[in-house]
Amino acid sequence: MTEAPTPHAPLDCDVAIVGGGPAGLMAAQRLAQAGVRVHLFDAMPSVGRKFLLAGKGGLNLTHSEPDDAFAARFGARRAQIEPMLQVFGAAQVKEWAAGLGIETFVGTSGRVFPVGMKAAPLLRAWLVQLRSLGVQFHTRHRWLGWKTEGEGEGALRFATPAGELLVRARALVLALGGASWPQLGSDGAWAPWLEARGVHVAPLQPANCGFDVLNVASGTAETRRTFLRELVGLEAAPARGWTPHFQERFAGQPLKSVGLSFTDSQGHAFARRGEFVITATGIEGSLVYAASQWLRNEIGGHGHATLHLDLLPEHGAERVAAEVCHPRGARSLSSHLKSRLGIDGVKMGLLHEVLGREGVNDPAALAQAIKALPLTLAAARPVAEAISTAGGVAFEALDANGMLQAIPGVFCAGEMLDWEAPTGGYLLTACLASGVYTAEGVQKFLAA
Repeated sequence: MTEAPTPHAPLDCDVAIVGGGPAGLMAAQRLAQAGVRVHLFDAMPSVGRKFLLAGKGGLNLTHSEPDDAFAARFGARRAQIEPMLQVFGAAQVKEWAAGLGIETFVGTSGRVFPVGMKAAPLLRAWLVQLRSLGVQFHTRHRWLGWKTEGEGEGALRFATPAGELLVRARALVLALGGASWPQLGSDGAWAPWLEARGVHVAPLQPANCGFDVLNVASGTAETRRTFLRELVGLEAAPARGWTPHFQERFAGQPLKSVGLSFTDSQGHAFARRGEFVITATGIEGSLVYAASQWLRNEIGGHGHATLHLDLLPEHGAERVAAEVCHPRGARSLSSHLKSRLGIDGVKMGLLHEVLGREGVNDPAALAQAIKALPLTLAAARPVAEAISTAGGVAFEALDANGMLQAIPGVFCAGEMLDWEAPTGGYLLTACLASGVYTAEGVQKFLAA
């Protein structure tokens, strides 16, 4: 990789891009293809680290669902993201990968993956292409904001292994990510520097995240319901996490083939089938991530959120009630439920955890809980643990070309913008599209 000059010799360039994730790399590609001299800076020893980790279990590039349904995944920010997707959407992502020699396929879920399932071959081919286009990389260069006084005022400051480096650029693209997975470089440290220059930055929050459950003291179902009704009036924060017995026995186990439903205080209803995992303190996994935006917001506004689990979505309520009440003779309740309904293991443990001994032995309450088991969440897990981030630079702070209205010549792209989307290829596609869109805005700025 290109060596940075010594701190005593400031670097001048057409465009400086800070951040070597998908948005920054795509912006670099489009600008370099247009003949612009690009220097890309990243705090880590190599670029694309979060991209590589995201693809560790199989790189989900995009999704094959219709464009309208795809755009709807961005919720309240659809109006801002959809124009980007119209320029560079799912079809263009597949074409781009093919241009790098990476063939793709559509999985049974509709998600699109590279044939080899891995991120490393795609990233290697991409970096070869970028270097051939003349993009110069500067790794281990951590952005420190702008120089505010003295010689070189207004220049970009970078901490490097050789000391501080000043960079003067005609245009700057910030693609610094949010605050999830900070060990890979996206730590949100940029927010105060932009706020100090008049840029509105919405607080960074966890998205596609797990949650801690509310630990309701053991007792009857009625005493637990009473506790929940009184929760809003409690001054002390409620205890979080499972009981020690449940945690020790079931943490790390998946809950498969269940339904999750949730209606927030604003009337937004969510209902989907899937699976998730029991953690040491609560729940996480794809089905939980899909509902995380509304669960997080409900907790933020009311201190807790109660969802309902259908442990047997393939069975109707009448059948479940009949099987629960079926005479069991000398068999234990656990054996009875396993033979009649296939409920055992973590599902049975969850029923005991929520209902308590008295509730589990009440046939009517048990049958109702199997189809709609209430699970109250006390808090989202920290943003550093989340897959992605909500919040960031407000779109209202940008002009039509993605440039900060408060700082002419400075553009923002990728996850550091205030939007969120579920997993399934939507996050990566929008980051790539944002890089394309921002590169076009930079070209217009330089031409002007």
